[in-house]
Amino acid sequence: MVAFSKLAAVVALAGSASAHTVFQRLWVNGVTPGQNVGIRVPLYDGPITDVSHNGIICNGAGINPMRQPPPGAIIDVPISSTLTMEWHHGTEGPNPLDSSDPVDPTHKGPIMVYLAKVDDALTPTVTGLKWFKIYEDGLDVATNTWAVDKFVAAKGYVDFKLPSCIPPGNYLLRGELLALHGASGTGGAQFYMSCAQINVIGGGNANPPTVNFPGAYSATDPGILVNIYYPPLSTYVIPGPRPFTCGGTQPTSSPTTLRTSTTSSRTTTTSSRTTTTTSSRTTTTSSSSSRTTTTPNWTGPTTCAQGTCKFSGDYYSQCLP
Repeated sequence: MVAFSKLAAVVALAGSASAHTVFQRLWVNGVTPGQNVGIRVPLYDGPITDVSHNGIICNGAGINPMRQPPPGAIIDVPISSTLTMEWHHGTEGPNPLDSSDPVDPTHKGPIMVYLAKVDDALTPTVTGLKWFKIYEDGLDVATNTWAVDKFVAAKGYVDFKLPSCIPPGNYLLRGELLALHGASGTGGAQFYMSCAQINVIGGGNANPPTVNFPGAYSATDPGILVNIYYPPLSTYVIPGPRPFTCGGTQPTSSPTTLRTSTTSSRTTTTSSRTTTTTSSRTTTTSSSSSRTTTTPNWTGPTTCAQGTCKFSGDYYSQCLP
């Protein structure tokens, strides 16, 4: 027992130096508006460890001005869409040479998704919002497989379904990965999250029960203060409420989405996803029939209907007056 405990501690410490991951793309039915578009990119790619700190809401003190696209980016999401979060170790996207991309494999734990209804997804204030969970994945005790294990195998992609009965309008979507490799002591759990700005098109009139951040988690919750190495876990309770579903039945698995990511200079295929480009307030999305729409002032990768196109990298260009 002692030898196992010491080994577990060494594994946890070895991974802590690279304990970083960032949610940096949102895909809608296999289509993404681009790298960091419509996402409140944190100031750094490290964790939040204090569940009572306001950083637990959308991560860190604010948005990284060097990487955040124009503040008007909101991603249109047709109701019942299959959504996909894409995460990576560094803030610049996938790096096949990085053994810790999308996250160090020792950082085992659950993955969760929350929504908060807002009047305007561009609101600078995230305190006081009411959140409800729509997705979670934790530990398969029979195989000792964590959500993060599947996440690493999927190269940083997490698929889930948008409930069909939630009201239309603007939301913040909060993606969260909880790393438990150091969680045997209070404050050792590491929370990684970012918030995407979305506009839900269509829907119903459901009124899901909500929680607050901070407030939804306690530092001593059994899913937060836990030794995942020894003794072997016979059960694991994911922090927070159970996911809201329209039929009242929790989903047993997430859907699988095909995706192709394309830039102006190269194509990377993970099955069949399409990357599109956005500017101004409205971003590009896809309906369930895979028809792609774009904003009115976007007419090509290097051309603007009005103004001058300023190229700022593979994932982002901007039309300037």
